[in-house]
Amino acid sequence: MIKTICKVILFCAFSCTAQAFSQVGISDKLPMSVRMAKSEMIRFPHAWQLDFSKDLRWNYCQGLELKAMLDVYDKYGDDKFYKYALTYADTTINDDGSIKTYKMSEYSLDRVNSGKILFRIYEQTKNEKYKKALDLLRSQLDSHPRTSEGGFWHKNVYPNQMWLDGVYMASPFYAEYSFRNNRPQDYADVIKQFIVIARHTYDPANGLYRHAWDESREQKWADKQTGQSAHCWGRAMGWYAMALVDALDFIPKHEAGRDSMLNILNNVATQIKKYQEKKSGLWYQVIDRSGDKGNYLEASCSSMFVYTLFKAVRMGYIDKSYLQVAEKGYKGILSNLIEVDKQGIVSITKVCAVAGLGGNPYRSGDYDYYIHEKIRSNDPKAVGPFIMASLEWEKLHK
Repeated sequence: MIKTICKVILFCAFSCTAQAFSQVGISDKLPMSVRMAKSEMIRFPHAWQLDFSKDLRWNYCQGLELKAMLDVYDKYGDDKFYKYALTYADTTINDDGSIKTYKMSEYSLDRVNSGKILFRIYEQTKNEKYKKALDLLRSQLDSHPRTSEGGFWHKNVYPNQMWLDGVYMASPFYAEYSFRNNRPQDYADVIKQFIVIARHTYDPANGLYRHAWDESREQKWADKQTGQSAHCWGRAMGWYAMALVDALDFIPKHEAGRDSMLNILNNVATQIKKYQEKKSGLWYQVIDRSGDKGNYLEASCSSMFVYTLFKAVRMGYIDKSYLQVAEKGYKGILSNLIEVDKQGIVSITKVCAVAGLGGNPYRSGDYDYYIHEKIRSNDPKAVGPFIMASLEWEKLHK
């Protein structure tokens, strides 16, 4: 009874906080990361509402954005952001560590991503239910179906398929869990995920990485010779880029294979620079068709690429000359994709809502498919990376 009352009080407090932000406005003197995070709390008073959700669910979009908000909390110390994430975790995770709406039997890498926020929440609260939830998500990887080379299937409903998206969803979590729980024997498996998918999605004709690979070559979207999907989708490569820089935080420098990850990251950076649109500094929805009719400069991949370059330079993974590419991209986002209303509420525009392959209705992965998927504003797949990119910018210009 007491726990229920506390949860109700916490929910009411966040609603009041959002109303207060809305009434007084958001100052343009604040750092952009803080402004965007506060804007999201106004749009979505409860974190489960992120991604325009109508009901409570354990989803990668909430995890992506709440990780960014915890980063804001770590940088600037406003506990409103921490409590916003904490309330989501407290609401979705039961006392025994089970997670509402999560089913391991789905073997979906997407469901692993939100586990990243639990490391810091458990560290701060010492509440054992968060440790149990972390262990539960990690246990999925022990029995998760794999390709013949040991790469995780994207989902059980997508057999024999690796998607670039999935590497972001699981591998940084896998690396951090291994680091925090003293499991050095797992690093080789983490690294394997990056190497296997790079080998099978790499397009030697342009240096890019295509969205996905079907080992069985059975999917209609898969090339019968290579198993590759038809195009390099911007956000898929953005997921992969962010996965590289985030997983590297936890992989020891002496670990065998880490140099291969750095080589891949350097190629990713090379291609990001090569395909940056010169005038705006942004990147196209379909990278290998940049500038073609119907293609558009898209916010999520642009934010992901900027974040990746800023962090990779800061960590010494790539040459410092890429800083110019990142700065041009960040300014391009501010100039072309960011809107601010009279109350100072920040929005990011021109975000591809979703794109995938196969399924029902079937997604063919051809050029026409990618450019005609729904476009919307304030999708968390752009908001989260934009907050993280802004934090990197703010570290650089502190």
